[in-house]
Amino acid sequence: MLDFEFSRARMIKNQLSRRGITDPGVLAAMGKVRRESFVAPDLAEFAYEDAPLTIGFGQTISQPFIVAAMIQHARIGPEDKVLEVGTGSGYAAAVLAELVREVHTVERNRRLGEAARERLSQLGYDNVSVHIVDGTGGWPEAAPFDAIIVAASAPSIPEPLKEQLELGGRLIIPIGSEDRQHLIRIVRTSATTFSQDDLGRVMFVPLIGRHGWNENSTQHARALSLLVANSATALPALDDPLFGTMFDRLAEHRIVLLGESTHGTSEFYRARAAVTKRLVEAHGFRIVAVEADWPDAAIVDRFVCDRPHPQKEPVAFQRFPRWMWRNRETSELLTWLKGFNIGRAEADRCRFRGLDIYNMHGAIDAVITYLEKIDPRAAAVARERYGCLTPWQNEPSTYGRAVLTKAYKACEDAVIQQCRDLLARRLDYESADVGAFFDAQQNARLVAAAEHYYRIMYYGNASAWNLRDRQMFDTLERLLGAKEKAVVWAHNSHVADARHTEMGASRDELSLGQLCREGHGAECAIVGFGSYEGTVTAAHDWNRPSETMSVAPAHSASYERIFHDAGVSPALFDFIADEALKSELSTSRLQRFIGVVYRRETELRSHYMEVALPLAFDAFVWFDRSEAITPIDGDGVRRGVPDTFPFGL
Repeated sequence: MLDFEFSRARMIKNQLSRRGITDPGVLAAMGKVRRESFVAPDLAEFAYEDAPLTIGFGQTISQPFIVAAMIQHARIGPEDKVLEVGTGSGYAAAVLAELVREVHTVERNRRLGEAARERLSQLGYDNVSVHIVDGTGGWPEAAPFDAIIVAASAPSIPEPLKEQLELGGRLIIPIGSEDRQHLIRIVRTSATTFSQDDLGRVMFVPLIGRHGWNENSTQHARALSLLVANSATALPALDDPLFGTMFDRLAEHRIVLLGESTHGTSEFYRARAAVTKRLVEAHGFRIVAVEADWPDAAIVDRFVCDRPHPQKEPVAFQRFPRWMWRNRETSELLTWLKGFNIGRAEADRCRFRGLDIYNMHGAIDAVITYLEKIDPRAAAVARERYGCLTPWQNEPSTYGRAVLTKAYKACEDAVIQQCRDLLARRLDYESADVGAFFDAQQNARLVAAAEHYYRIMYYGNASAWNLRDRQMFDTLERLLGAKEKAVVWAHNSHVADARHTEMGASRDELSLGQLCREGHGAECAIVGFGSYEGTVTAAHDWNRPSETMSVAPAHSASYERIFHDAGVSPALFDFIADEALKSELSTSRLQRFIGVVYRRETELRSHYMEVALPLAFDAFVWFDRSEAITPIDGDGVRRGVPDTFPFGL
């Protein structure tokens, strides 16, 4: 068992007396306060070492010598009233409480402040008042103070602290940048004059607040990076079988949304594949739902379920952006899914489904093809009804321009009526082929939604985005039914809870992740993915050829820069389990979003938005450097890829 009394006595002798702490009151107080009570249990054995110790939230408990030196420099007496700025664990406040009549201590972090208040109360320090406020403004309600001691470094001396000094009062504060700080003593000599002494070089965490460093300062960002580094769960290599097991914590959820900060990064696809395999194989997830068109995903689903495919079935994912799903990384997952499904009962197979609404052409064809087999007369009616859409099937974005000068209401009514008719005949069709009916039913809904989407997207408001994400959510709901568990792959902009992003706050946009949280609460888990620099497969403009592009290092004011400076990669950050990390990172800052188009020359304007990352996501996966995905050639033929691969059917 550790002998803390011996350690405390040794600290007084070796760390304090021998280094110039001569005030008998300070030495006695340091000898009374049990420092082991103010650190985490696993750090208790180091409580009396000559070093600062972490207390969470990017903060530290100062080394004993610094605490004693600052108090000695303050020249306090037993009848003094003292203000401490930066409560932290409460240790320095306890030492002060042994020496003076009244102590007020202020802490900006609520969790730290509340914990310190409870700890000090339990230890019997009834002359200490803990206030949870911006410490740079002091505590005017109890001013003036005989002494003020600040346990964090400021860029300059905060004026409110000087004004709260009693005549003759002393302010002890570290001033300077992270790499060069000096401990300063300010003495109030009159109502308007102050003297100043430099007490030597020191090193403290930054003082954050209105009269200190701001939240986005380099000083604060570095403190956050230290917190991030300490909070990271290091991940094994992507090809290590243990990678997927690191995400077993997600198994308790029914919906797991896996994001990506780009549509063309290999690490994101490979990491999501590893997580997906683990959830499917070990935890009973049987739906993989992706940000892809339903008809194309249906072709792939027939492959992974080893079902026969029509002789003239089109090749999947032929429209822009083909590389988003026609890539080596996706092919490897689908081959694994097919192997997983072989020999399993129909109800136990894992399905591959599309949630998106872009491909009107494929959806129309799927509905009509199905009806021609099951009900030729209904197929003829559908062909006539959908005829008003055919001029825009190959370039549906032009449909929005066309409807401005045409009476599009009749066409809208036609596709909606077709969906209604199909649903009304459900009982008849289900008896023929339940699976095929579900597919045709979804395609009919898709056509109605897509008609609406391409019409309103012309106006460029939030309605088009919201329609698309609502459609994806509605599709997911139908797939889930009463008991299924799903893994969802989509861009970070879709899986993030839009209420905590610039999308929702400024543009009235919602997201798939938001709708899942609203509809399923704790059953839903959202995991974002990001990186600092590397390469990406993308296009310079919509419907232009893809290429491998260099990704610029992330902006200095971004989350990506904080994670980069932490120096841990690959890594997982769990905001549900780590409340300290969540609290400190919840102030909105920039996050990068790259879709299928990447414009590096206008990156800040084109690819960043404000996000409160720990509120928008439940967890975040980090790769400091990432590489572009490997697209499969347009004809579906690629060396090393079996000719039975769904993209080559």
